[in-house]
Amino acid sequence: MVERLKITIRGAVQGVGFRPFIFRLANELNLKGFVLNSSKGIFIEVEGQTDKLKEFIIRIEKEKPPISIIQSFEYSFLDAVGYDEFIIKKSEKDEEITALILPDIATCQDCLRELFDPKDRRYLYPFINCTNCGPRFTIIEMLPYDRPLTSMKNFQMCSHCKEEYHNPLDRRFHAQPIACPVCGPQIELWDANGRIIALKQNAINQTCALIKSGKIIAIKGLGGFHLVVDATNDEAIIQLRKRKQREEKPFALMFPDLNMIKNYCEVSELEERPLKSSEAPIVLLKKKDNLSETNLSKFIAPGNPYLGIMLPYTPLHHILMNLLKKPVVATSGNLSEEPICIDEYDALKRLKGIADFFLVHNRPILRHCDDSIVRIIKGREFIIRRARGYAPLPFLIDGANGIDDENIIAVGGHLKNTISIKKKNQVFISQHIGDLSTFESFNAFKKTINDFKSLYELNKVTYVGDLHPDYLSTKYLKEQKNEYRLIQHHLAHVAACKLENQLKGEALGVSWDGTGFGYDGKIWGSEFFYIDDENYAHLGQFKKFSLPSGEKAIREPKRTLAGVLFEIFGDHILNNNLLLKKFSHTELKLIVDLIKKKINSPDCVSAGRLFDAVSSLIGIADYSNFEGQAAMKLEWAISESTNDHYEFEFIKENKVIIDWSRIISGLIDDLEKGKSQSELSGKFHNTLTEIIVEFAKKFNLKKVLLSGGCFQNIYLLNRTIDRLKEESFQPYWHQRIPTNDGGISFGQIAAFYLKEKQVDF
Repeated sequence: MVERLKITIRGAVQGVGFRPFIFRLANELNLKGFVLNSSKGIFIEVEGQTDKLKEFIIRIEKEKPPISIIQSFEYSFLDAVGYDEFIIKKSEKDEEITALILPDIATCQDCLRELFDPKDRRYLYPFINCTNCGPRFTIIEMLPYDRPLTSMKNFQMCSHCKEEYHNPLDRRFHAQPIACPVCGPQIELWDANGRIIALKQNAINQTCALIKSGKIIAIKGLGGFHLVVDATNDEAIIQLRKRKQREEKPFALMFPDLNMIKNYCEVSELEERPLKSSEAPIVLLKKKDNLSETNLSKFIAPGNPYLGIMLPYTPLHHILMNLLKKPVVATSGNLSEEPICIDEYDALKRLKGIADFFLVHNRPILRHCDDSIVRIIKGREFIIRRARGYAPLPFLIDGANGIDDENIIAVGGHLKNTISIKKKNQVFISQHIGDLSTFESFNAFKKTINDFKSLYELNKVTYVGDLHPDYLSTKYLKEQKNEYRLIQHHLAHVAACKLENQLKGEALGVSWDGTGFGYDGKIWGSEFFYIDDENYAHLGQFKKFSLPSGEKAIREPKRTLAGVLFEIFGDHILNNNLLLKKFSHTELKLIVDLIKKKINSPDCVSAGRLFDAVSSLIGIADYSNFEGQAAMKLEWAISESTNDHYEFEFIKENKVIIDWSRIISGLIDDLEKGKSQSELSGKFHNTLTEIIVEFAKKFNLKKVLLSGGCFQNIYLLNRTIDRLKEESFQPYWHQRIPTNDGGISFGQIAAFYLKEKQVDF
């Protein structure tokens, strides 16, 4: 299959033979397209067979010119446009350059060599950096990026650092965070009351000893604090879960090196690339079958076939991991639903009772930035959380939908919140902010908006937000004395996918997730849209059911199941043996009364909630300890391959309603026949895929966009992609923009000028 690969590279890649290198490599692999040098970086577009494009990605970083430095490498697969040769395009000179703030960049190899060289004056100095690595986004106050405008301004350079900083031939020429043990930031180890226990290297040595003894350490890093414990110590991890109020949600891990990761997980070349990259995200990797035989704690990711793993990305991490020589849990330094702590004194208060000790430093962090999360899907990077290493790099748009001259601030949704700003033809997406359900989170949200307005000098702006009247982001937007527009949640998902894939013309948009406010006031989340370059139309959704007790049903999928079964069987569920195993008769009668009287039992058409109901129905999860857990467990239950699916029905009203009643009845029949959870889950997932395929056939829209949190489900996404291709449709999914609500702010900008139209069917 011929595809187009679009790559953006930033760093020391101009004037070092990079374009001729790309030209030679492209021709060797028989790829067509171009390479272009610009003030914003090097842009490459190549077309060819998919396997050759993947080889191209890997070989660029392995074989690049020796003196070149890649600080950011982002790529996307797009539709081919028909290049007939490979050329070096003439360099572009922008009329107006919008200054870019680079993300925080992982420690480079040159600095690592110095870090562990006993003869080097920065030996074991945890803040070593150069022009090619180190903090950027988290230390800059405002543009331009000069030392007096960063959090390093109070550290006066010593004569040696000053000489390096002003020497154009030195690797640290104009490295704004430049520092050394004489003049730079320092490390301290504190107890839980903020009393200093140890300094400098002694603090690091003692920290390692404390980790090995089972203590929980809050470590101040690049964009905030990590909570760190020994990943082989069950008791320490159980204690961390208890203190952090995080019962089962997986913890991220940091490993000393790649070879050790390969002892625990399967790692492909395309998965190895981001692990070792300048972005250094958490990468979701498949556990090896024999993992239970290793010393890794089973409490890290209970029941989860994947582990979220990263390599050290700061000098401090490298020193710690070099001493520990074992994996550690490195989870965000916060309480559930709160933003990550960035200040040591704030951390002492907010992490009190969680951390036993604090490893801190005196370089201020100006803005929080969590670790990014990626995984590889169909040979493509799939960003789940876009933060450190990626934010706030812009996404270039081509001026579609008439938004060239409009400055826009998009405030996103409520969960996994990000904000985005559009300035000319660039959309800058913020770091992950999180769920806006706490005072701290909402303050971080407002701070980020003001931060971006200041950094990018936005004066007159138009705001755009979510249609949901109760989202704090929407309430904030309405309080501003500016023009604003509200975009329906699932339309934003679809528009984000279309714009990211640079797709022109009409398409079918499929937007499935847990919750979103519909035009009719119902809880949506199973939406089908027609979308083209100027218009959209809502084509269909699932049949409704009730969510008894509202938000409580999201935490207790068995309640959602009761709502689903009531829609089919009515009052007869009072005698339903399956439900009577989950509720007392009194509880069940109360639930029926809530539904019938419509008391705190909103109508729902959400695919995500249907996943929850099925998870409860077949005995996998009656409760969810974190968002999406019941649906995730349902996916993980699939262990055997099947092509079977259940029957379903399309009902034509003012839009197409997908009746799922036969799906649920089929599941109940199979359950009574004693079929396995694996087979039941597989058939249910396959049925959802067939719904999408049949919907595409019904409207004969050949291009199909897949967006929304449900498409983090890898079985569903992979099978849907495969089935659509089998039926001669062209599927599109997210790569650089999160498919979950982290992509909503980008989608609000993408949908800004779309107009509703009527579609006959």
